[in-house]
Amino acid sequence: MLYTIAVILLILWLLGMVTSYTLGGFIHILLVIAIIVVLLRVIGA
Repeated sequence: MLYTIAVILLILWLLGMVTSYTLGGFIHILLVIAIIVVLLRVIGA
């Protein structure tokens, strides 16, 4: 479940970078959250 959310956030961030559509720091916050969730999954596994 958390891994799926992280992947979705990462895809949204990449789309934001490709289309140059950013909401200030919101896109980068999504990236940080995605990375943290993935790290927690790797460490917890």
